[in-house]
Amino acid sequence: MKPLTLLMMCLLVLGLVACGGREDDPSAVRGVTDSEIRLGGAHDLSGVFAAVSNPALRGANLYLDQVNEAGGVHGRRIRYIVEDHGYQVPRATQAANKLVTRDEVFGMLMTLGTPHNLASFPIMDRHDVPSLFPLTPARPILETGDFSRRFSISASYYHNVRNAIDWLADRKGLERVCVMYIPSDFGEEIHHAARDAAAEDERLTLVSATSHRPDETGFSGTLSRKRSSNCELLVLGLAVRATVAVASGVRDMDWDGVELLVSTAAFHSAVSSAPGGATEGMWAASAGPDIKTLRDRPESAAFIEAYRSAQGHDPDAMAQLGYSVAYALVRALEIAGQELTVDSLVAALESLDYVDPVSGVHVRMGPEDHILLGDTWITRVTGGVWETQTVIEQDSP
Repeated sequence: MKPLTLLMMCLLVLGLVACGGREDDPSAVRGVTDSEIRLGGAHDLSGVFAAVSNPALRGANLYLDQVNEAGGVHGRRIRYIVEDHGYQVPRATQAANKLVTRDEVFGMLMTLGTPHNLASFPIMDRHDVPSLFPLTPARPILETGDFSRRFSISASYYHNVRNAIDWLADRKGLERVCVMYIPSDFGEEIHHAARDAAAEDERLTLVSATSHRPDETGFSGTLSRKRSSNCELLVLGLAVRATVAVASGVRDMDWDGVELLVSTAAFHSAVSSAPGGATEGMWAASAGPDIKTLRDRPESAAFIEAYRSAQGHDPDAMAQLGYSVAYALVRALEIAGQELTVDSLVAALESLDYVDPVSGVHVRMGPEDHILLGDTWITRVTGGVWETQTVIEQDSP
């Protein structure tokens, strides 16, 4: 055999060995095999928003485990691969790169953090990996990159907080607004919601806006100055622990007459059940009801019991949210059928219209509406629980 012919044969064999997988089969879909669907998520398991990621993951995995034990979706088990970014953007980018390029996930599910998702989108877009209900309803999540590949968990922080400020102003006669926020995309969105509410409503004045480190917990000086400014509504765009610290500071200084408002990011049992009732009376603009108010619903009671059996304690709002997100995704995967592709999943998600069995919330999406939970729920801490006060139905997110 001639040397050139031998070399060509060797190169051909090496090429066949190296190519394998999707490149060897143009019809193959990233992250989808005959036996599994791989999904990825970059979460804050150890940072300032660990109180959000961890229960949401436990809730999602509870439902995914139930689905897998029943045989999966069209014979495929769902494998959810999770990386911890500790609420650090560089680590989130590294995690996304690993999940997309090494693990070859089909989609990114419930990744936490606004800047963390935005930094990961270019990696995902290059490989046609959809963003599935990240744990941040920030406006840029649906405004950055390819809309067709973005699905939001709820209406934006901005939209919900604006709704809540307007509602409170109407009913409480509030005039003087203050804001405390972390200097991130999330915090700035809360800041902008309060700023724009004041600019567009002649009754309201934004008298003070201060930014704070994500890990900051000492707020006595800031609160004293805001009290001196006669703030009537204090809007918070802070992490969970900092939110409780602010509420405790307000209580300890006997600051009566000020209303506290938080976003979905603080709609958490660690906030509503804060020691000493520090958060009693706090308002939240959330995407649904508190699971603790739903115990009389059979489906909710069954979820609570299953979660308690698996984890040894009751679920909170974030655990319920994770469960409901997993339910929505599995429902879409079932509709997408055996020949699963990104396009068939997108079409299935856009067709969803049902009542969530645990929360009782009406879920509806379409080609121009990629928001899972579009209504604004105004809730208030009463006896350690977020009690629903009213629901503002979806208009324009």
